[in-house]
Formats: sequence, C-alpha cells, structure tokens
Amino acid sequence: MIYSIIGFGKIGHALAKAFARSGIEVSVATTRDPESFAADAAAIGPQIIPTTLAQAIKADIIFLAVRYESHPDVAKALPSWQGKTIVDVTNAYGAPAEELIGRSSAAVVAQAFSGGKVVKGFNHLGAPVLGQDPAVHGGRRVVFLSSDDDGAADQIAALAEQLGFAPIKLGALAEGGLLVQGGSNTWGHLIFKDLVKFD
Repeated sequence: MIYSIIGFGKIGHALAKAFARSGIEVSVATTRDPESFAADAAAIGPQIIPTTLAQAIKADIIFLAVRYESHPDVAKALPSWQGKTIVDVTNAYGAPAEELIGRSSAAVVAQAFSGGKVVKGFNHLGAPVLGQDPAVHGGRRVVFLSSDDDGAADQIAALAEQLGFAPIKLGALAEGGLLVQGGSNTWGHLIFKDLVKFD
C-alpha cells in the first residue's frame, strides 16, 4: 500500500509525524517544488518523502490536508479517482453556508473526487494534539472516521491502528461527517474533543 499526504502545513506535518513514529513511508506534496520543503520533511524522519503533486496522487491512500477551499484544485489533478481512498482531513469552517446546506463538507469533497472513496477523519484534533504520540496514560488517542463506503472506513481504521490511534467509526458522511466538521461559523459536536480509549 502506498500512502501520500497532500498539503504540508501544520496538519500535514502532524500526520507525517504519525507515519514517521510508526516507521511507515509516506510521500508529502504541495503545489511547491519538493526541494522547497525537503529539509522540513527530513527533520521529521527518513520515512517522509517530499514529492510532486503529480507523484503524490499515484498513491493508493491519499490524505487531503489542504485548506478546504483548495480541495477542488487538487481534485482536478485526475479525471477519475477510481481505486483510490481519500482521507478528508480538511475543515470547512468559514465556508459559505449555502455550500453546505443539507450535507456534510466531506460529501462536497466526495463529489469533487469523482470515483474515489472518501473517508472523513483525523480532522477533529488540532495540529499540536494530532502531532503528539497517541499513546496516552496507557490508552490511545481517539480519531473519528466517517464514510459512505464501509470497506474504505475499515481500511483507514486499520491504518489508524497501525499509527497508534484508536479509531471510532461514526457511520455515513451525512451522519458522522456532520459531527466532525466546521460549517460557515459553527463547529460539529466532536470537533476538538481530545478523547483517549482504554482497551
């Protein structure tokens, strides 16, 4: 399985740290030349591979860690995302209210990434918390997942376990997706809730 993170801001860095801690290789890409952020990637660990957007979209599982309003630009990089799983880590706080009426922001993202399987996840924690070791006092930090594709949700749940997190599936995007999203000027009920699961 090949992984990539598109977007290398605070959230992209936090995700990269999770991969590096677990010894899992992941490519990171932005719209910039990979050389411009190669030092940042190297500082996290040798598993973090700076690359181009054109290379990053070849991955099987792609973490979308760009600003919400930038997701259509990334989606245009491929005519079809068939066979790929996109983990939507964006937050739509500040998005126009009319854009989200009656649906989750992840559903809007899923529509843009035609043919792909979209899982909303890893977005309810702020970057400083997401970037920490998820092992906490004998438990594991929770990440919430939501998808209209059960197989994709299971796939990302298994990856979350590999990364040391405790995944909790919230159901479809129209259900769980609304609990972990920002709206025009509101936050879902589970946003910023830093929870730890004890097995």
